[in-house]
Amino acid sequence: MPQAEPALALGHAVTLGLLQGPAELLPISSSAHTTLVPWLAGWPYGGLDGELRKSFEVALHAGTALALALELGEELGGFDRQSAGMLALSLAPAALAGLLLREPIERRLGAPRSIAAGLAAGGLVMALADMSAGADGRARDDAGALDGLVLGIAQATALIPGVSRHGATLTAARARGFARGPAQTLSWETGLPVILAAVALKSARLMRHGITPAARGPLAAGTLSAFASTLVSARLLRRGRRSGRRLAPYALYRCLLAVLVLVRGRRER
Repeated sequence: MPQAEPALALGHAVTLGLLQGPAELLPISSSAHTTLVPWLAGWPYGGLDGELRKSFEVALHAGTALALALELGEELGGFDRQSAGMLALSLAPAALAGLLLREPIERRLGAPRSIAAGLAAGGLVMALADMSAGADGRARDDAGALDGLVLGIAQATALIPGVSRHGATLTAARARGFARGPAQTLSWETGLPVILAAVALKSARLMRHGITPAARGPLAAGTLSAFASTLVSARLLRRGRRSGRRLAPYALYRCLLAVLVLVRGRRER
């Protein structure tokens, strides 16, 4: 008799949803944590049907996108023509790369070892950019077309597992001379359209496959918990955003997590 495929446990779905918010809004890679936490904890997440995993990850990002849209709605609604153009340019490279490269990258670079490499390399580059730029710098309103394009290219590199979309855009913004607070603002603002576009594209593809009745509860729980954790995390982080935060602690965390993954992988071999 063939062995039945594992199901997505409701508790696991809620846990990953609660983790999604802070992991998305901090430069530590939410996608890396969605893969690594179950692997490190010994959950059967990696053995789930591929379409179910994709559906669940879409559900997590849908919850995040809804919460970010709610939190940033007033700011985005007040954009002028320059800001709107910057936002459009930040979306274009990421959208093009996603259409052309996402599937081959996921097939080749989704294992824990490659995620660990992305975490470590992205963290080190992020820390160097932050230290080189210093505490002061450009304001959010200074962002123009070239800044949007650079941020878009940075978001395209985040297709590599472990790099982190937020980490890549923070790195790009700091390298472009933005102060830490404005860099954080730009990262969130340019990230929302990319997340929304990815959710819309993946949802359209997944609708053709449908969702089994057994998966509906965990997917709904993951969406709701991701929405709640993103909204709470955004409001907590925005309180101190203008003062700015050094990025070195996040880089250190990423490197330590990468080491843990590599040690665990060596033991399993």
